[in-house]
Amino acid sequence: MTTTQDPLKSDIKQAIVRSLRLPIAPDDIGDATPLFGEGLGLDSIDVLELVLEIERSFGVTIGDEQTGMKVLGSVDTIASFIVTERAKRSA
Repeated sequence: MTTTQDPLKSDIKQAIVRSLRLPIAPDDIGDATPLFGEGLGLDSIDVLELVLEIERSFGVTIGDEQTGMKVLGSVDTIASFIVTERAKRSA
């Protein structure tokens, strides 16, 4: 984990809890915890809300459902996607 991603991951966790109105603290979400299935147990409706929140909050675009499912696997995967997308724009 890079120091650039530490505050980003914290912001992502806050966005997840805020947008989905989860009854947990952002720090309760592990960086590698799966967001769906056995992890946080999010469902397909949550995916739509989370995609919109990530795009709005971090200025990235998650193009399609297949990309979305890969990106939204965990806080780690979301952070990596955001860093990669931001690097593409600044290149």
